[in-house]
Amino acid sequence: MPFGFGSQDPRDPDRGSSPDDAGSSSPDPANPFVAFGASGFDVGALGQMLTQLGQMLSQGAVGGGGPVNYDLAKQMAVQKLSTTGLPSVRQATAITDALRLAEVWLDPATALPAGTHSSAAWAPRDWVEQTLPTWQRLCDPVARRMARSWIDALPSDVAQAAGPLVAMVQQMGGMAFGSQLGSALAQLGGEVLTSTEIGLPLGPLGVAALLPAAIEQFASGLSRKSSEVTVFLAAREAAHHRLFGHVPWLRQRLLATVEEFAQGIQVDTDALQELARQVDPTDLQSMDQLISSGLLEQRHSPEQKAALSRLETLLVLIEGWVDVVVADALGERLPGSPALRETLRRRRASGGPAEHTFATLVGLELRPGKLRAASELWRRLTEQHGIEDRDALWAHPDLLPTTEDLNDPAAFVDRAARHAADLDDPIAALERTMAADAPREQPPPEAPQDHGEDPPARPTA
Repeated sequence: MPFGFGSQDPRDPDRGSSPDDAGSSSPDPANPFVAFGASGFDVGALGQMLTQLGQMLSQGAVGGGGPVNYDLAKQMAVQKLSTTGLPSVRQATAITDALRLAEVWLDPATALPAGTHSSAAWAPRDWVEQTLPTWQRLCDPVARRMARSWIDALPSDVAQAAGPLVAMVQQMGGMAFGSQLGSALAQLGGEVLTSTEIGLPLGPLGVAALLPAAIEQFASGLSRKSSEVTVFLAAREAAHHRLFGHVPWLRQRLLATVEEFAQGIQVDTDALQELARQVDPTDLQSMDQLISSGLLEQRHSPEQKAALSRLETLLVLIEGWVDVVVADALGERLPGSPALRETLRRRRASGGPAEHTFATLVGLELRPGKLRAASELWRRLTEQHGIEDRDALWAHPDLLPTTEDLNDPAAFVDRAARHAADLDDPIAALERTMAADAPREQPPPEAPQDHGEDPPARPTA
């Protein structure tokens, strides 16, 4: 029964008609303030509205006072994906076998050892539950800074007078962000192929996970066998885990760069005035639409642009390294590997679901040209310096190519060759450095020439 003050629902079909009802029209359920009876008020519709508002506020209380209501995000995403793509025993066994085979083939293609300790076949809801902690770390700095920046933009007297209202709007903002994140994760969970498809270590460390339902749908559109696509994606998943498992600074650097980007977020104060005219704090859908409409889109400072460039470069370097290593590992073993490799390149270049979601939540878009440049750079390093020297560049972030190096891979490879030669003969390298830094010797002054004439007489005192 809808909440209301009457003992019976006026829309109840079992309610007996009376002479007073004969000439009245039925109430419009879409309008809570439509006429009802003599008083002109639909109590049932008002009760539904208040019940919905109470549920929203109770969900916000459960989610805590953070900038994003992750309980709401998880609830929305899992509810949409509750019965979608559940893996069978046969699919789970096939994924385990594919990952075991991929690890064997990857061993001679990279100096980094295996980075997985278990394999998993995930349903879309499993992907949401297993990756949500990492999404929380990625989204928290951005959402917290956005929530704080617009409050800081308010005049002090206004902020003090609107204290309780600001707290309520913060809670509603957390719910709106949670709703947006939940919708994005639900869409993404139904389309991603592996746990590392975005290039980030979203899942638990050392757990190689593939989503068989999405893989079968992906393979059907390529006219390829599902088993062939599974082996190819398993090799990519295992290669990602070799990096994240044996390059200790990599995971922290990726997440820290997102946090650095968030520190410079500033919201346009003009947008706040527009917000005050448009937002309805009791309507979660309107706030969600407002956030996704771009009204509160932040302006990027030079520091933020530099952080985004570093993050983009690091993600592109990871993708390029995986591309080259998997190509070398599969080689002639998987006939369809080159076609699958090109298909994934186009998927990334055209902006797949992962790229669009990451751009929405973090503000980063990968440029397709950089992906091919990174692959070319790692390929040149492999051919000229070998696998050991190539993978040794991951030992420290300062050794990796920069954004400028991706524009000229050949120059970086030549510079890396000189650096390797200096390591082989450090004394010769030191001598060259000293010779380059030493000032050039000045020639001695020329002596005056004697033309046979007497020197001028010295003046006497």
